[in-house]
Amino acid sequence: MEPVLIVLVILVVLSFIALIKTIQVIPQASAAIVERFGRYTRTLNAGLNIVVPFIDTIRNRIDLREQVVPFPPQPVITQDNLVVNIDTVIYYQVTDPRAATYEVASYIQAIEQLTVTTLRNIIGGMDLERTLTSREEINAALRGVLDEATGKWGIRVNRVELKAIEPPTSIQDSMEKQMRADRDKRAAILTAEGTKQAAILTAEGQKQAAVLEAEGEAQAAVLRADGEAAAIRTVFESIHAGNPDQKLLAYQYLQTLPKLAEGNANKLWIIPSEVGDALKGLGGAFAGFAGGPGGGGHQPAGPTPPADLDKGAARPRVDPAREYPSIDPE
Repeated sequence: MEPVLIVLVILVVLSFIALIKTIQVIPQASAAIVERFGRYTRTLNAGLNIVVPFIDTIRNRIDLREQVVPFPPQPVITQDNLVVNIDTVIYYQVTDPRAATYEVASYIQAIEQLTVTTLRNIIGGMDLERTLTSREEINAALRGVLDEATGKWGIRVNRVELKAIEPPTSIQDSMEKQMRADRDKRAAILTAEGTKQAAILTAEGQKQAAVLEAEGEAQAAVLRADGEAAAIRTVFESIHAGNPDQKLLAYQYLQTLPKLAEGNANKLWIIPSEVGDALKGLGGAFAGFAGGPGGGGHQPAGPTPPADLDKGAARPRVDPAREYPSIDPE
């Protein structure tokens, strides 16, 4: 009885194992390669799949999603014989699981080596400056070569990115010094331009201020002249309306005489000839007042001018210095 039980247990276990091997569940975005007696039979897609147990075997399970593979820095020599280290990142996707399994032993290693050799060929035709400024060009050239070479492996290279380009330390120091010098130069140029603009604006402001000041002075002078003219006109009209006589003019002359001696620098001054006539007229006026009710009768204001002068004849020229003695205020 016991041997029969043992055989039944063994059959149940074998049936369970066969059932497990018969039903294969493939996840989404994955594929599996099925071989029968070591030969490729078919590719299992996502979902529930049935295989023959102990005859069909799963060779490889492949992820069909886009993969990202960073490669370590690779030393590359530029056209001007400088060694730079370049980090690359490859974005690829398996499009044919069968080709990726049977056409190449390890497509990751193959892509890495192909990337290194292609990158050396591309960078070898560029100098350092062009290498640092032509990342898009390098990426496009590298992607074209990789996509063409990996097509027969069932792999599509979607993108190739240069993560870092590191020149030698000495070159980095020289580049930093050059960048610092360029920045100092631009700063000096901007400072000079700012100073120039400030000077121009200051000069324009001073010019406008001078123009406005000159215009203000001119307008003020015009207004002063107009005021003086109006004052003179008013005085002249008042005098003309008042009809002044010889006595009033003589009195005005006497009030003007002290002003001639004003100032510390006036050492010598000359009395005009008209002052004598005015004094004579003023004296005659005082004499007339004296001869009034309390005085001795009215005296003429002064000598009667010759008939020649009444007719407009010119008076002979008299030297004031000879006719009138000099008077020293001191």
